[in-house]
Amino acid sequence: MQFMTLSRRRTEAFSDAEFATKIDAEAERARSLYLEGFIRQIWHRGDQGGACLLIEADTEEQVHRTLNTLPMVAAGMLEVVAVVPLNPYRGFGPRQ
Repeated sequence: MQFMTLSRRRTEAFSDAEFATKIDAEAERARSLYLEGFIRQIWHRGDQGGACLLIEADTEEQVHRTLNTLPMVAAGMLEVVAVVPLNPYRGFGPRQ
């Protein structure tokens, strides 16, 4: 099953310097999750710090559990504000 997640950087609680200390570890963990097939696509948000991810997982609980392995999420620096389960769009399928 696929999920879309939206996260935001908690800039009200952490400085740019604090985020900078986690950037490399965050990117490395995201790369690993991509190679494992958990992250399918990832984008930086254009309106504020954070990301939008397209995720492949069995359950929403698995999504939360796995996202918590990202260093910024684990440190409370990145807040996952939405986890949306996605269903296939039937408009492109065969018509009856």
